[in-house]
Amino acid sequence: METTVIKQEAEEKMKMTIEFLNETFSRIRAGRANTHILDGIRVDYYGSTVPLSNVATVTTPDARTILVQPWEKQMLKVVEKAIMDSDVGITPENNGEVIRLGIPPLTEERRKQLVKQTKQEAEDAKISIRSARREGIDEVKKAVKAGMPEDAGKTAEEDLQKIHDKFIKHVDELFVEKEKEILTV
Repeated sequence: METTVIKQEAEEKMKMTIEFLNETFSRIRAGRANTHILDGIRVDYYGSTVPLSNVATVTTPDARTILVQPWEKQMLKVVEKAIMDSDVGITPENNGEVIRLGIPPLTEERRKQLVKQTKQEAEDAKISIRSARREGIDEVKKAVKAGMPEDAGKTAEEDLQKIHDKFIKHVDELFVEKEKEILTV
């Protein structure tokens, strides 16, 4: 296998890890209303389970409120039950037309828990990035055994390390940004 292909595959895996981390971070509640915290909620809709966004409009009219407006009136109770059964941890208020979720201010203890959770997610992403680098280096070593020049193999390993370092730095930056967001009162 050519070293550029190996490096591209490793880099692609690392990019997917970053995308997954961004998605995970967007679901972590940081004291402000964010529609992404409802992304994981699924609703029973005429016999099939669909994402909440397929049956309702989800908006944030202000920094402390999420508004869920089902497109069909009979879906109000179903959506409300789905939110209550989820792990969001916010009790919905149903006024007959829309469902309001008031985002309570985070306690200091909850902020620390969220930072710990965020740190763990970042660490998992780093592990995944290191794994992609290791797989790439293993492929390079196989290619050297199969007849690739050793200096080309060394260069490819150094390049993989540089790509790895760039992505690890990016994970650290994302973590610091999310930590700051969580700890901001």
